Amino acid sequence: MKFEDSHLSDQQLLLDIETELTTHDEKPVHDHLEKCWKCRTRRQELESAIAGFVRAQQQEFDSKIPPAAGPRAMLKAQLAQVSVSEPNSLLSWHGLDRRFAWALAGTICGLIAVISFVVHPSQTPQRTPVVSVPDSRLTPGAALLLNRQMVCAGTNTKNKAVPVALQRKVFEEYGIVGEPRAYEVDYLITPALGGADDIHNLWPHSYSATVWNARVKDALEDRLREMVCDGSLDLAEAQRDIATNWIAAYKKYFHTDEPLLAHRSGERIQ
Repeated sequence: MKFEDSHLSDQQLLLDIETELTTHDEKPVHDHLEKCWKCRTRRQELESAIAGFVRAQQQEFDSKIPPAAGPRAMLKAQLAQVSVSEPNSLLSWHGLDRRFAWALAGTICGLIAVISFVVHPSQTPQRTPVVSVPDSRLTPGAALLLNRQMVCAGTNTKNKAVPVALQRKVFEEYGIVGEPRAYEVDYLITPALGGADDIHNLWPHSYSATVWNARVKDALEDRLREMVCDGSLDLAEAQRDIATNWIAAYKKYFHTDEPLLAHRSGERIQ
């Protein structure tokens, strides 16, 4: 496969995002992405655009669906009217007696309620917030065009403070209401590894609701930066691993299936 102007086309990047590359093309595309900052950044831009389009379409679809309360109320009213007009007779819906008919009506109402819940999850009191890993549709990750030398020359090896206004937007996207002190607005790709100050690189990460908490991820970020800067790990690979599945990356680089106890409380292990 030859890449025009030494870069992947948008069509090739979209095929990779949708996992529709042929077996013949997959390896050269991935090899190129590992070496090319411009193409990796363009791929992230396309992923973010697709995620935004899907969210907009879902919101438009939701707005056109009538609320389930209307059909339920109409069904109950019709049943009540029939009951009043024939109070002493056996109602027959294609041979069904009244008791069975009412039971069927209740089942129908229940199904409508279930459909309403599935179609309108945003109408539930509160979505269960993500506590271990981000929603890839909201937080695919984003990185700056920096090389290893530029990253390792930086003096700040920790996550930067996220502006309050941006934190609020992140909590809103993830449906977290009330007091958010139990969460860190975390960078998926830490700035110490070239992560961008972008809402698509941020998510609310719990401090304590799971053993795979924000402090454990901090330890992974430190380990990856050390390995990148001492030359034992490629920067692109570190970014890809932490963005794809940071828990799997932790297990890989710390050689353990569970987070180390000291990491859970934020203590740094050499």
